[in-house]
Amino acid sequence: MSRRELIFKAGAGFSGLALASMLDQDGLLAATPDAKNNGNPLAVKAPHFPSKVKSVIFLFMYGGPSQVDLFDPKPMLQKMHGKPLPTGEKLETFNKNGNLMASPYQFKKYGRGGLDISELYSNLGSVADELCVIKSLYCLSNNHSPAIFQMNSGNIRPGNPSLGSWVTYGLGTENQNLPAYIVMYDWRGGPIGGAPNWSSGFMPAAYQGTSFRPGSTPIVDLNPPKWVDPHLQRKEIDFIQKMNQAHAEQHAKNSDLDARIASYELAFQMQTHAPEAVDLGKETEATKKLYGIGEKHTDFFGKQCLTARRLVERGVRFIQLYHGGGHQQESWDAHFGLDENHRLHCKETDMPITGLIKDLKARGLLDSTLIVWGGEFGRMPMSQSGIGRDHNHYGFCMWMAGGGVKGGQSLGETDEFGLKAAVDPYSVHDLHATILHAMGLDHRKLTYYFGGRNQQLTNFGGDPILKVFA
Repeated sequence: MSRRELIFKAGAGFSGLALASMLDQDGLLAATPDAKNNGNPLAVKAPHFPSKVKSVIFLFMYGGPSQVDLFDPKPMLQKMHGKPLPTGEKLETFNKNGNLMASPYQFKKYGRGGLDISELYSNLGSVADELCVIKSLYCLSNNHSPAIFQMNSGNIRPGNPSLGSWVTYGLGTENQNLPAYIVMYDWRGGPIGGAPNWSSGFMPAAYQGTSFRPGSTPIVDLNPPKWVDPHLQRKEIDFIQKMNQAHAEQHAKNSDLDARIASYELAFQMQTHAPEAVDLGKETEATKKLYGIGEKHTDFFGKQCLTARRLVERGVRFIQLYHGGGHQQESWDAHFGLDENHRLHCKETDMPITGLIKDLKARGLLDSTLIVWGGEFGRMPMSQSGIGRDHNHYGFCMWMAGGGVKGGQSLGETDEFGLKAAVDPYSVHDLHATILHAMGLDHRKLTYYFGGRNQQLTNFGGDPILKVFA
């Protein structure tokens, strides 16, 4: 018997009740968020410390964009093109790698900070002073599925709450008529691993992401049949909620019941509010042009980025956009042709992402919205068959903008070939702690009791990268 069991069972359980009461009086007992917010798990909650940031837009470039071809130019890589990696070290790689391969792209310095940005992202250069590029990130796996799980949940295995779930658990949402956490994926398919990437894991289902499908009907079964009278439907929902509430009062410690009650009401409200939120018809032609809507390569992702802006305006807390779907060349997974792959995907995303940043800034929303760009890992500086690049989890780039970020700077460095994080290496846990910090959340205090201990997104590791912020 453990000490905890002994205390709680001693004296027919009265010792445990007394201890729990004292801990609760001292504010040391973790109460469920549902109990604090009248049964609504998504009610607005105060952050741990003041922050102007209210929303996150995570632009996930699924497949692994190449850092040495986009944001991290390496003169030595150009000089040593076609030669073996001089260190001769053995690396954990997904496929057999050849000799070093120079980047085929030209770089320019943009903005007051002189950020290096590839010709493939020339539009993005116009907002360089908003970007903070982190060049020295690393993760644990060189395989897509576990790396995506880690980037989303802090763990290489599925089953843990995703970043968006932690944010909505910690802060709730300011719009009770739309999901707090929305995921939009590519028309070519979702990422490897599927829905567990936006799962709430061991938390109540209220904190999981709601996926918006590609196409004209992003939400399945949203619209009721034409023969359904909305007034009768409202009465039906009220009756169901009354029955659920009576059941919940008899099972006060079951947070899943509160989540279910909230989901019924949210589903009803979404029938009115969600169609308006995703309707781009009222946007001006100038705004649509800013995002590249109507153009062959940029139309789809441009619409997603514009929808993300509309959701931010309506108080949605966390929005994740996946670009790239399916496998290999359909995503950023450039094994079989770097140039073909990255030219296509950069062309599809450059104008929409730039438009998103400019639009948010023009509307006064950039300071309250944190934008995160990146994939699950980067690419190797060596070649595969002379035309592609393999996965690289040793060192890669991501960037942030808005949300109190100090733009026009880069942090950390990879080695002279762009292979490994060498100066100020930052883990995925550091990245997650930084995102939470931007939202006013201390990753050490944001806990959820499960499995006998207080769980954290960062698994008791990581520190916020404070240099990111102004």
